[in-house]
Amino acid sequence: MRSDSTPPSNRRDRRLAARRTRRRPLTALGAVVVGVVAAAALTGTAPAATASPTDLSTARFSLASATTPMVLATARGAGADAARTAESAAATARAAASTVQNDIAASGLDIGQPATVDTTALDAATARLEAASVLPDTFLPDLAADVTAAKATVDLRVAELRGGLDAAVAKKAEEEAAEKARQEAEAAAAAAAAAKQKAAAEERATQSSSSSSGGSSAPVPVASGGGSGDNSPAGAQATARGMLASRGWGDDQFSCLVSLWNKESGWNYRASNPSSGAYGIPQALPGSKMSSAGADWQTNAATQISWGLGYISGRYGTPCGAWSQSQSVGWY
Repeated sequence: MRSDSTPPSNRRDRRLAARRTRRRPLTALGAVVVGVVAAAALTGTAPAATASPTDLSTARFSLASATTPMVLATARGAGADAARTAESAAATARAAASTVQNDIAASGLDIGQPATVDTTALDAATARLEAASVLPDTFLPDLAADVTAAKATVDLRVAELRGGLDAAVAKKAEEEAAEKARQEAEAAAAAAAAAKQKAAAEERATQSSSSSSGGSSAPVPVASGGGSGDNSPAGAQATARGMLASRGWGDDQFSCLVSLWNKESGWNYRASNPSSGAYGIPQALPGSKMSSAGADWQTNAATQISWGLGYISGRYGTPCGAWSQSQSVGWY
């Protein structure tokens, strides 16, 4: 029997060293498992497989490659390329979102919907991708896909807001064009009315000149048509006063009528405007209109006055209404 002279304490040390040697591969394997689980928690995916306890050399190799940090700006590989592309696209989408919101605010237009783009999901997906620079290249495509999906949602919202803004701008342009056309039409109508008023004023001035230059003649008594038979201006005014009283009009209306027909004809029943064809005390245009009041409309002041008061009542309500019109535009 062989004797063992080694002290007991040395034998215990050797046994402990042997046990530690046997545990090292298991420790490496545990590190691999922890790294993979941590990556799965970050990305939301489960690891495809775990290292076999029987292949410790492979586990040690995987551990070394998996813990190598990734820097997206300089990393190589399909995953890194996808990550860089996704990050660039996300930045472009955020810029487009900011631009469309600023454009809507600057326009001051109501596009019929909230003018906001929610980039929360895109920002979160991009942050996860940027944080994954410490993960293996194989994890990056899934994270890049998340960024791309969130970007697509942002792009759709940006397109929707841009379409709404374009529609609002087009509507505003149409309204401005319609308003401009309306103003131009009103200006043209006003110019035409002014021209008509000027022509009427010139016509009345010519008529008044003709009346004051000898258009009157001695009154001729008539046997028909009613009235006093006095066709002089004073007789015509007396006839008119009586007709006004029968209509319920007082002295105020008579005063307006005197002013009106003084301007039109000087109360001359034969006053004639050769340029326009207006005739008689009320200056009917044409004079033949007064035939509705009597066949003697050319020779009877009372017939002319009766027609003239009917015309004033139907169009202006009262002699003062007709006189106001004449003062405003030069004719009635």
